[in-house]
Amino acid sequence: MLDSECRMLDDQGMTEEWIVRVQGVEYGPANIETLREWKVEGRLLPANEARRANVNLWTTAGEIPGLFSVEAAVELREPPVQVSRRGFNQILAETFRTYRKGFFQFLGLTLIVLLPSICSQLTTAFVQPPQGSNVDFRSVLAAGFGFLTFILSIVMWPVYIAGIQILTAEIMHGQRPSLVAMLNEAVTFWPRIAGLCIFVYGVFFLLMIFGLAVGAMAAAAPSSVLLILLAMALLILQVWMFGRFFINVLFWQQFAVLENAGFTDALRESRALARSGRDLPWFQRPIWRGTLIASIWFAFVAAITLTAQWGTLQHYFNQLLATQDPQTLLQQMTEAQQASGFNVSAFALGVVEKILQPLLGIAFVVLYLDSKFQVPSHMEPVVSAGEGGKVR
Repeated sequence: MLDSECRMLDDQGMTEEWIVRVQGVEYGPANIETLREWKVEGRLLPANEARRANVNLWTTAGEIPGLFSVEAAVELREPPVQVSRRGFNQILAETFRTYRKGFFQFLGLTLIVLLPSICSQLTTAFVQPPQGSNVDFRSVLAAGFGFLTFILSIVMWPVYIAGIQILTAEIMHGQRPSLVAMLNEAVTFWPRIAGLCIFVYGVFFLLMIFGLAVGAMAAAAPSSVLLILLAMALLILQVWMFGRFFINVLFWQQFAVLENAGFTDALRESRALARSGRDLPWFQRPIWRGTLIASIWFAFVAAITLTAQWGTLQHYFNQLLATQDPQTLLQQMTEAQQASGFNVSAFALGVVEKILQPLLGIAFVVLYLDSKFQVPSHMEPVVSAGEGGKVR
């Protein structure tokens, strides 16, 4: 139908010639074919003045039949782009899809922190001192090796965090970076990520120590209503500070890597993004979605831990009910742990947990992209870096 309409317009246009005026200079007379050539070359725009050669009334080139009007009609037929956010189930689906696409890259990235931990656990389990000997060269060597592998895991942790962000962003935009190239890029973020890790994890550690200290104080002191109320107030304060800090650092990893933000900027932008979306329903706000993602992961980790240690926990609970002396209870629990030996099921489930752990980082990257950038519902978000940042 459009083709027939174009032919009709062409037939009408071929019988007429036009004069156009661009920046005060008149060109023509020219027929419709010449005008189309000027349009293709960029010399003629819809806003330029135009008139028929035999008429002195000036209009615009956009009103010349068959020149711009057909394209405008085609554009009007296209449905308007609707901007929307992903649903929570779509975020989870995109998380698993990204993990599946880059499974081997994520696995290789996980191994740089998992292998040292595995070596440490196996060394500790199978290098045991002889019976009746308190100090043995093999046990000292095993302890030293375990300490070195522990330090190696800590050193590689910032690279692991940066790599998760880079891999996820690249895969979501249809690219398949090599593991070596990704590691080389992730290493460049090591100083910044390491400093942020020390700060963020350090604050969480201090808040946990604060809660444990309050509990120990309440247990050691003589019971009274005033002391119980004070302990409850301090614990409520600790929970409030923990939750508030968790919200403020919800997206620090994404800003530090994907936006190349500095130490302070990453924390400030993370806080702003986490508290954004106040005009949205509560279940679409980044703060609640991030909390739900973290809760799902922590519940999964707790389920794995309880499954692996269920028999040991039952034994400890029975001893706790049967033994009144704390020192005797501690000795019995230590002997039971030594007698149980190497727990293969706990080891295997721990490895599975570490292999699946990138899912948590991927989910937060997807949530970050969805929360920070408004995207058409049928398109993937396009990430543009901030000032001094890198385009992902």
